[in-house]
Amino acid sequence: MTLPEFQNDRFVAEEGLRIVVQVPATCAPRIVDAILAEDALKYGDYDCVTFTTAAGVQQFRSLGSGRNLATGKVVEVPCVELSFFLSGDDVRAARVLAAIYSSHPYEEPVVFVEPCARTLHVRGMDEDNPNRFWNGDAEDWVPMEHR
Repeated sequence: MTLPEFQNDRFVAEEGLRIVVQVPATCAPRIVDAILAEDALKYGDYDCVTFTTAAGVQQFRSLGSGRNLATGKVVEVPCVELSFFLSGDDVRAARVLAAIYSSHPYEEPVVFVEPCARTLHVRGMDEDNPNRFWNGDAEDWVPMEHR
């Protein structure tokens, strides 16, 4: 993948992989724990950075060619999508993907791996910006340590 040439002094771009995993909502914490056991998911000055969507509906029908018998009808399961970024290290990415497969409840987990670019802030820039959470009244989502 070729990154665009961003000409700026506000952020830097980095190539890597965006991983998206569909999982029943009740199993998501186990999947995240397995991922974090393999990689800290560092994102600039933070780690353990993941995103989980609100629950949606995943559907499938077993063809009977795997471990499970064929299902006559489509099955619907409430699922979330977990997504995160991995910097471009194929060995580490393979370990993280293996951890997903070993901790996922499905025989055939739905996992997407996409090349992408992320942007990382330049430390110390724009700290007086009135839109930064530390320059205003703390909202409920702001950790106590940052108030």
